[in-house]
Amino acid sequence: MRAALLVVGTLLVTATAARAQTTAAAGVAADVAAPTASAPPDVGQVAPDFTLASVDPRTGASAPFTLSAMRGKVVVLAFYPKDRTGGCTAELTKFRDEYTSLFGSRVGKDVVVVPISADGVASHASWSKESNFPFALVSDTALTAVSAYGSRMGSMPLSQRTVFVIGKDGTVKYRDLKFNALDEGEYAKLKDAVAKAG
Repeated sequence: MRAALLVVGTLLVTATAARAQTTAAAGVAADVAAPTASAPPDVGQVAPDFTLASVDPRTGASAPFTLSAMRGKVVVLAFYPKDRTGGCTAELTKFRDEYTSLFGSRVGKDVVVVPISADGVASHASWSKESNFPFALVSDTALTAVSAYGSRMGSMPLSQRTVFVIGKDGTVKYRDLKFNALDEGEYAKLKDAVAKAG
C-alpha cells in the first residue's frame, strides 16, 4: 500500500512540474508575441500610412480615411484619449472655435485636421453632431495608427495627446509628443507649424 501511495505521489509531482513548465513556456511565448510600441516618427521621416473609419460631422456617416490619399495637402493628426472628456473637449472645441485662425484660410481644402481616438464610430458620430465640429473624427479602435505614431498610453487601450503635422510630401514636419490642451502656447506652436508646412 505504501509503495502504491509513493508511486501516485511521484506521478502527481511529475504532472505538476510538467504543467508548470508548460505554463512558463506559454508565458514566454506570449511575451515574445506581444506587440512592442513603435517609436513615434521623427521630423523629416515619412508619416506611417493608415486607413481608418472617419465620421462625417454633418451626417454621421462613416467612410474610410487614408492618410496617403491626402498627399498634396497639409494634414494635422491630433491623437487624443477619449471623446467628451475634459482635456479632449477643450482641445477639439478650440480647434472648432479657432478653425481658420489656427489652421489658415485654406483649412478644409489645402489643410486637413484629423482628430483620432480609440472611440468607436457611434461615439464620434454623436459627439460630432452635438459639438458641431467642422472636421471628421477618425476611429482607431484597434489602435493601429495610435501605435504606429508611438501615441499609445502605456498598456491602456487609449491614445496619449500627441500632434503631428504632415507636409504635402507626406513627411512629418512637426510633432508634439506631450500636447497640452490647456496651454495657449501649444496652439501657437501648432499654428506656426501648420503655416510653415503649407
